[in-house]
Amino acid sequence: MKKPVCHIVDDDAEVAESTAFLLRTEGFETTTHASGEAFLQHLPDLPHGCILLDVRMPGINGLDLQHRLHEIGIDMPVVIVTGHGDVDIAVRAMKQGAFDFLQKPFAREELLTAVSAASQQPQRSARPANEVIDACQRIERLTRREQQVLRGLIKGQANKVIAYDLELSPRTVELYRANAMRKLGVRNLSEMLHLAFLAELDSADLDSPAGAAL
Repeated sequence: MKKPVCHIVDDDAEVAESTAFLLRTEGFETTTHASGEAFLQHLPDLPHGCILLDVRMPGINGLDLQHRLHEIGIDMPVVIVTGHGDVDIAVRAMKQGAFDFLQKPFAREELLTAVSAASQQPQRSARPANEVIDACQRIERLTRREQQVLRGLIKGQANKVIAYDLELSPRTVELYRANAMRKLGVRNLSEMLHLAFLAELDSADLDSPAGAAL
């Protein structure tokens, strides 16, 4: 059976090598690249696989590299690695088609779960219609307030910012967010964002927050 492949793009050599070692012990074939430029240089000779991509790098940063790969038609699932609090960056990456994102410091199990799932993604150029329909149906289960909170998350806003915009308490926003995750059947923010982008919730027309139904 062919080994799954993960290409690690990170300017921190120690982190890249330790991550590669961990993945190899779990049966992955790995390559490491110290910059976006180095990855692009080796790209023609690389096998198809997932890409573990650090955002903050000198030269071509992670988001720019992801955008460039999309422009040249490289269909490899990308797992973005961000620093703590970089939710807005993660959202931008998801909008550009990232499969998942991890926030540093991440646990071994989180890494393996994300990379394993990404490596199992088939090559494809478009989302199957049934996935889009399912996402829309699941989003429709949410109340208007829950959708408004989700739209705030799509923008990369923190709970307290969403609370201010909707004239709610941060605790109430947390409750709406938890209820939305439960109704959507998702385990984390990245899964919730995937559904929202599939359903194109970021472009949907909702009423203004004032006087919105609960």
